[in-house]
Amino acid sequence: MNILFVHQNFPGQFKHLAPAMARQGHRVVALHINACPPVPGVELVRYPVAGRPGQGTHRWVADLEVKTLRGEATWQAAMKLREQGFVPDVIVAHPGWGESLFLQQVWPQARLGIYCEFFYQHQGADVGFDPEFGNPDTDNACRLQMKNANYELHFARAHAGIAPTHWQASLFPEPFASRIAVIHDGIRTDLIRPDPSARIRVQTAQGVLQLGQGDEVITFVNRNLEPYRGYHQFMRALPAILKARPKARVVIIGGNEVSYGAAPPPGPDGKPQTWRDIFLNEVKGDLDVSRLHFVGKVPYADFLRVLQVSTVHVYLTYPFVLSWSLLEAMSAGCAIVASDTAPVREAIRHGETGQLVDFFDPAALAQQVIDLCENPAERARLGAQARAFAVENYDLETRCLPGQMAWVQGLANNRAA
Repeated sequence: MNILFVHQNFPGQFKHLAPAMARQGHRVVALHINACPPVPGVELVRYPVAGRPGQGTHRWVADLEVKTLRGEATWQAAMKLREQGFVPDVIVAHPGWGESLFLQQVWPQARLGIYCEFFYQHQGADVGFDPEFGNPDTDNACRLQMKNANYELHFARAHAGIAPTHWQASLFPEPFASRIAVIHDGIRTDLIRPDPSARIRVQTAQGVLQLGQGDEVITFVNRNLEPYRGYHQFMRALPAILKARPKARVVIIGGNEVSYGAAPPPGPDGKPQTWRDIFLNEVKGDLDVSRLHFVGKVPYADFLRVLQVSTVHVYLTYPFVLSWSLLEAMSAGCAIVASDTAPVREAIRHGETGQLVDFFDPAALAQQVIDLCENPAERARLGAQARAFAVENYDLETRCLPGQMAWVQGLANNRAA
């Protein structure tokens, strides 16, 4: 079978699926825009995107125009592949940036499966969730309708979809929602596991400090530190946590860019700010900043060690795409306090695999963290059950990857999701 993967940032969510299909003897080709290291068994085809949206483009249409430009570039690359004799039986695409819009114009007989990451909602999901950052625009519903147009253009052509969580799948409208299989991307629970010998190093005014499981370490991880992932609420909980736990250290992983939502406003002097500094400045007069360690973005192995030494791990998010880092923390056996939001509730069951707390209640968050710091037996119980749940439901090798491969095969065999 010939399989074409399409992802602007390949391998992305297809990191394990694409080489696994190649190992089965299939010919696997991947179209991508951004740089990508070699992927075993996968033929990589990188192509440029030319052109920019016109200056007179309506603001509701600008996003779709960008996606159309990307779709055109992918279509041109696909035409060259067809001229070279490549004809895919199956196309597996992340359509979020528009690359797969026109591929069936090139290969009308190919079976198209799309990754269904997020279908925007005017109410009930991320938009309007946090009143502190309420969008004053009155045209949100219209803008989001146009933002979803890219996915809607795929529905008539795609034969099936795949989504990582039930909640994310539920956001998509019928009749396409019934064609979405819920299979997570998968976690290497065999590699991400508790390690009592793990150590990390953090910089202090006195020099480098080494921390391990014998120390009290509160951890927080975002790709970038921003409100979408609850950074502001976590910072507001820290004064109470550090006051109650005088030996605790806080290790925060994350960059200063913006992954989701709006960029931070400029400062009073008109200069750019970061969300990190805005909320640090809000509380730093009330906490011991010497015990607060911002380590930025770190290599993956260092990230795992941070989880392995964690006493309590905090994960907060708007109702949005579920972060891999939460499931990795579960696999590492962390005692977790998480926001009581979708789709977090699919993984964290209150009192069983972690503790859930109101996203908007930093005092309650602080108390949950303090209580777990004081109770090692409860931490051990929650951490063990979190890991067991991750192994049973999100393990890459035994559950998720076999499910993904069966989904591709079913797509090829003209079976429904």
